[in-house]
Amino acid sequence: MTLVLASTSRYRRELLSRLHLPFEILSPDVDETPLPGESPSATALRLSVLKAQAAATAYPDALIIGSDQVLMLDNEQLGKPGNFDNAFAQLKKMQGRAMVFHTALTLLNSRTASTQTRDVPTVVHIRPLTDAQITAYLEKEQPYDCAGSAKSESLGIALMTRMDSPDPTALIGLPLMALTEMLLNEGVDVLTAPKAS
Repeated sequence: MTLVLASTSRYRRELLSRLHLPFEILSPDVDETPLPGESPSATALRLSVLKAQAAATAYPDALIIGSDQVLMLDNEQLGKPGNFDNAFAQLKKMQGRAMVFHTALTLLNSRTASTQTRDVPTVVHIRPLTDAQITAYLEKEQPYDCAGSAKSESLGIALMTRMDSPDPTALIGLPLMALTEMLLNEGVDVLTAPKAS
């Protein structure tokens, strides 16, 4: 069966490439607005399912991966900053505090309509930061397309004092440990599958 990543995120594409499986990419057209009263975990899970389902029409005989991430700081949901000013404000607000990233994963078998889902939470603690440190980081890395304004897989790790997660790839955007297990449930063993060319 064809493996499809229902995402145009370069971070998810790079992560999925680590499994050495051939896959195709489709950009899902999904409204990512949270529903009133919806918990962060429920939002992330719902959107990951919707993204996978959005690809099912184009790929009726495939294993489709959908994923979404919601960042919560206390009771506030933070998204991708988009620019320097928003990123600076996010990091200023987060410094010296802990936040939770909910990374939801869906694997949809579009042939059988079988759906597996999981929310993989990651708690990230940000060290106290000066304005100069925040500015220097943003100028070097420009993480404006990342929820939380930091790339843990790069220089952003220097902003953090601790990370608690069952899967370190979840924070980057695609929980590979959970995905490997889901694929195995569908008969795809990433260790013995032919390597992507």
